[in-house]
Amino acid sequence: MDTPNARPKRATDLDRLVGERIQVLRKSKGLTQTALGQAIGVTFQQVQKYENGMNRVGASRLSDIARVLEVRVSSFYDGDEGEGEDRAEVFGFLRTHGAID
Repeated sequence: MDTPNARPKRATDLDRLVGERIQVLRKSKGLTQTALGQAIGVTFQQVQKYENGMNRVGASRLSDIARVLEVRVSSFYDGDEGEGEDRAEVFGFLRTHGAID
């Protein structure tokens, strides 16, 4: 019988949101996945998995990413206290195909 802790962790909608925001912020800084990966000590494939929401980003890794991208960790989450409608609208717009590029 499987225990809850024995099940593999699956990416959630929040993991996908965080990954999407990592991608938007990385691109806004003009960084490649390779450059971000090197800065945080992972391969570009791992960055790709984070951005696609396939892999969860651990707290310390998310802190490293925030440092490299020069943002607060809370920037990766919806409902951030102090996050105004303008900021939510910007992230919403950036979900449009081609908007990031």
